[in-house]
Amino acid sequence: MNRDSSEQLTGRFLAVSDVRISAGRSAVRTTVVLTVNGEARRVEIDTRTSLLDLLRDELDLTGTKRGCDHGQCGACTVLLEGRRVKSCLLFAVAHDGAEVRTIEGLATGDTLHALQQAFVEHDALQCGYCTPGQICSAVGMLDEIENGWPSAVTPSLAADDTPIDLTAEEIRERLSGNLCRCAAYVNIVAAVLEAGA
Repeated sequence: MNRDSSEQLTGRFLAVSDVRISAGRSAVRTTVVLTVNGEARRVEIDTRTSLLDLLRDELDLTGTKRGCDHGQCGACTVLLEGRRVKSCLLFAVAHDGAEVRTIEGLATGDTLHALQQAFVEHDALQCGYCTPGQICSAVGMLDEIENGWPSAVTPSLAADDTPIDLTAEEIRERLSGNLCRCAAYVNIVAAVLEAGA
């Protein structure tokens, strides 16, 4: 490395350290109101709080899991305004006033949601860590199919009223953003096929 390159590199490191120092300012806090599992919740949070952290740390809804914290594993999947999202990627403050449904909000009293029941009956879990995200994603996926949203493997992308068939291939494609390190995929697909029938 020549001297000029070394000076440029050092300059970059100084710039980065300057940024880190300036980032030490006090946090900005605000109040958000969300409807979580049918209940209005008002919470004062740091504006940098993710939806995942709000659910787990502020509302004690620990069914939603932290996996990779980069939106790659799907363990943190919840339903936001009825659509499946990875809550680790979203700032809670950006969704003030929204409706959120977590794994805790799927059952009705002691009666499990059809997908929860199917997961139990098909042994579609092993360690269970990814299961809440898998189930929330499957709920959203079934709604997408019902609404006619095609996937990359949907045979016909024509804008007609042809219903999309719930097939193992559709399920695998649509749930590909939810990883299971125990590899219970065969049973997950079987559970979703049964619940979606």
